[in-house]
Amino acid sequence: MFGSEVVISILSIIVIDIVLGGDNAVMIAMACKALPAEQRKKAIILGTAGAVIVRVALTAIALYLLKIPLLQFAGGVLLVWIALKLLLEEKDIECKVGKSLINAIKIIIMADVVMGIDNVLGIAGAAQGSLERVIFGLLFSVPIIVWGSTIILKWLDRYPGIVYVGAGVLAFTAGKMIVKDIIIYRNIGQYVPYFDFALPVAVLIFVLVTGLYINRIVKCKEVGKDNV
Repeated sequence: MFGSEVVISILSIIVIDIVLGGDNAVMIAMACKALPAEQRKKAIILGTAGAVIVRVALTAIALYLLKIPLLQFAGGVLLVWIALKLLLEEKDIECKVGKSLINAIKIIIMADVVMGIDNVLGIAGAAQGSLERVIFGLLFSVPIIVWGSTIILKWLDRYPGIVYVGAGVLAFTAGKMIVKDIIIYRNIGQYVPYFDFALPVAVLIFVLVTGLYINRIVKCKEVGKDNV
């Protein structure tokens, strides 16, 4: 039914959305914190449904924009930065609390739009122009984020390697976006053997090595200086 390229694309969408969705999980929980128990489930379901609809719409726009020459290249470069940011940044999340069911739903949708720009770009890149893959991937990943939010956050804290897997998928996706840009292909890609595979792998290695170097060497030196 599905070719290997389609399966890899959908799996990439799911991984990207789950890894980048940790913050959204916290936001969903906080937005519903002040509601009565019987309203929390409604707020989560309706708010998440609204957020998914908005995210699909935004991703559809992104898929269209990425067809414009050099915008796919720019999107790939931005995705490299997002992958590095995922590895290096310590996140401090500020969440609003909803005082009513409607208010909580609005907070979930608006916060998801603001916090989901990196998700949208990553998913658009991994989808390779297919809105069907976007919808299919989100249908799998969003329920995991909503109902398994606390588990995901504990996993990310306990097993830092999961973040590196997500960053690696983002980096490889970024490389694929760059090589598929029509201007890059015409001027470089068609003249360089295996360019469509070599560049994504090079971007993947660059992101992971840079992340490991800064996290393990640079930060360890800074801690050592503080303890002196």
